[in-house]
Amino acid sequence: QVQLVESGGGSVQAGGSLRLSCTASRYIDCMGWFRQAPGKEREGVAAIDRHGRTTYSDSVKGRFTISQDNGKKTLYLQMSSLKPEDSAMYYCAANYACTIATMSRPEGFTYWGQGTQVTVSS
Repeated sequence: QVQLVESGGGSVQAGGSLRLSCTASRYIDCMGWFRQAPGKEREGVAAIDRHGRTTYSDSVKGRFTISQDNGKKTLYLQMSSLKPEDSAMYYCAANYACTIATMSRPEGFTYWGQGTQVTVSS
């Protein structure tokens, strides 16, 4: 079992920045960020595997950066140039194995955090 705890959400004006963090209770190969806005499906934002390969959704490429600490138990999401449409609950997710194909899909992840809210005002 892996526990994930997110932090760093909050409210910011459009164009601002936030950094989300997620700490895992143990090392796990594949970690990612997903988000879900009210009335919408959960969507992949970014993910990283044990080789350092990353995936990003088209909507955040060039604005968000996913990274891990050296121990690979803490995951970060640096979000810049935030837009109102980035507002959502952001979830950290993890799985013991992943591929480029599965890294962007919720069904590719077993463990989930409780979520942290990000609100971007115009």
